[in-house]
Amino acid sequence: MEFEQLRQLDAIARTGTISAAASALHTSQPSVSRSMRALERELGCELFERTRNHAELNEAGRLALRHARAILAEERRMRDAFSEITRTGRTILISSVAPAPVWRLTERVTECLPGTILTSELVDDEREVERRLFDRSADLAVTRRPMGLPNVSCTPLMVENLFVYAPADDELAGRTSVSFAELDGRTFLMNSEVGFWGDIVRGAMPNARFIEQRDATVLSQMIRSSDLLGFVTDVAEWRNGDERRVRIPIQDADAHATFYVVALLDAPRAVLDIVEELRR
Repeated sequence: MEFEQLRQLDAIARTGTISAAASALHTSQPSVSRSMRALERELGCELFERTRNHAELNEAGRLALRHARAILAEERRMRDAFSEITRTGRTILISSVAPAPVWRLTERVTECLPGTILTSELVDDEREVERRLFDRSADLAVTRRPMGLPNVSCTPLMVENLFVYAPADDELAGRTSVSFAELDGRTFLMNSEVGFWGDIVRGAMPNARFIEQRDATVLSQMIRSSDLLGFVTDVAEWRNGDERRVRIPIQDADAHATFYVVALLDAPRAVLDIVEELRR
């Protein structure tokens, strides 16, 4: 018997169907069905009254549910107890779709929860970030879409807006805003490690040329010494500003991103404290 089977049983009771439970747990309906069949074989009795499109807990299922919830509650208390012991030394892993939210999150945690150690990984694919949260290879996920699932805690973190970083003598310099369509066909210098922003600009400007640089210091030097366009956001500014360059807002909806921090409800207390602090 595995904890995941007990969580699935609880989710079925909460959501009403196996398919809804699978959706809430970010897995497939056949996987949950197989898991419940395996649990029934181990316990030696059926737990559901099954019809073609529905599965409802029977008397044995309701008994199993009471014990499952008691076991999960005890697991939660155990995690909390050990979380308290390791709170100041625990490293919390963040999986994020962009770098700037990690910087903002780190600032907030350092200020409000001193002693908490954070590490991060940048993942371009939104679905992969969510997968790492649900398979517990990451403690926190930073995504661009809110999660309303019953087994997660989700709160907004910040909004980031994208700008074109243009030389002061460029034809765009006097503009109050610009669109991706107007920028398409130009050449841009770009950090190769900008997360999802790279996909956004490539998709929005299929005729543009992108010269990518991984080293931020080298990129900053290239920006200062060339007349090519670059990108900057209102969060991830170049470390050394250049008075010869101006920021021009990009007006398209895709140039504005809201980020959310997500944790599993049964995550260690130290992880949930971060989400609660952000919510406050």
